[in-house]
Amino acid sequence: MSDTITSVLSDAAEGVIDRRIFWDREIYELELERIFARTWIFLAHESQLPVSGSFVTTNIGSDNVIVVRGRDDVIRAFLNSCPHRGNRICHAETGRTRGGFVCNYHGWSFGLDGQLQGMHETDAYKAEPSFDFGEHGLVPVAQLDTYKGLVFGCLDPDAPGLGDYLGDFCWYLDVLLDNQDCGTEFIGGCIRSVIDCNWKIPAENFAGDALHAGWTHDSGARAMLDAPVPEWWGKESYQVNVNGHCWEFNLDLVGNASTFGDKRLNRWIRSREAEVEARLGRIRSRMLGAFSSVTVFPNMSFLPGQQSFRVWQPLGPNRVELKTWVLVNRALPDEIKEVYRKGAMMTFSPSGVFEMDDGENWEYSTRANEGVVTRRQKLHYGLGRDSRLDHPELPGNVYRNQVNDANQRAFYQRWAHLMAAETWAEVPKS
Repeated sequence: MSDTITSVLSDAAEGVIDRRIFWDREIYELELERIFARTWIFLAHESQLPVSGSFVTTNIGSDNVIVVRGRDDVIRAFLNSCPHRGNRICHAETGRTRGGFVCNYHGWSFGLDGQLQGMHETDAYKAEPSFDFGEHGLVPVAQLDTYKGLVFGCLDPDAPGLGDYLGDFCWYLDVLLDNQDCGTEFIGGCIRSVIDCNWKIPAENFAGDALHAGWTHDSGARAMLDAPVPEWWGKESYQVNVNGHCWEFNLDLVGNASTFGDKRLNRWIRSREAEVEARLGRIRSRMLGAFSSVTVFPNMSFLPGQQSFRVWQPLGPNRVELKTWVLVNRALPDEIKEVYRKGAMMTFSPSGVFEMDDGENWEYSTRANEGVVTRRQKLHYGLGRDSRLDHPELPGNVYRNQVNDANQRAFYQRWAHLMAAETWAEVPKS
């Protein structure tokens, strides 16, 4: 396994990837330790936690966690496991509790602050002089922080803070999160599905695979819109990455948004261009609805313009649970919010015309890489190796053309650096 990681470290920059990383159980187990247990993982949007007692349950790798808003209005997160016998405390995905959480097994109960309040036969424990209620609360997630409505958690107390982890990528995230004073919210609930693929394949797809759009999604685009997906190679388009976080985009104002086939949405985005330009500048105002895709390392992705926001939750080396929400500005007219909600179901959902295309490709890519002879062959990630440029306005590592493998190379270099490092001090910024 160490040889595989070393080869990715040395080969990714050259555009070569070892297939073993997509199917090997030992590598997957190390990912849970060195990727998911020590990076910042998206947990919730603040709009999911509107009042005291509001909660969601989610995962950081293989660890289930509860995210809850306390009576003091502070958002906290805890491991969803009772410190008595380890049973899961909360089985609901989302909801509201007035008092806290109670374990089904022996009745241990915990407040919204995670503190142990009591249990079945409480007097028996109070009679034990050595038993300290304060020492047996829910285990908190080591670090918790927010960025403009997004709640992130990190299980590693020694990891850099969220600001350092995101770095200059915040400049790009503001296209989605800060193009209006009102802030953002999730609407319409969560769409859940399971895909039999390695989690990295969809994550890298959203990190920068513009190449597949005009081929994989051509038939869907023609059926829905009576037009092909536009070609963007050689035009004003870019790939950018910071610390493994990746965004590929062109400057077509209503690119992604046009896939819904609803002129109301296109008119709305165009009507806001001057306002957004005054707030964020010309380039980011054009990115608002452009043909683009984004992955925040390791497993959070979204589609600007379509507002599909998703997490790739690993369930093993060859299975992923996909959770999808629709993220919109709070102040959007209800009519436009409904366009986004229905558009997400029509395009990127289990029954959506584009997601079915992607899911099949991702599943067969995972299966094919396992072949005894096939696995010995390296994969080509070399497109655009000479495309880096200095851009006066764009921060981070910038590359010409969104039809490029630059972001996938950056994604796997970040993966390899974390997998090879014993501590965060050994992980370089990139």
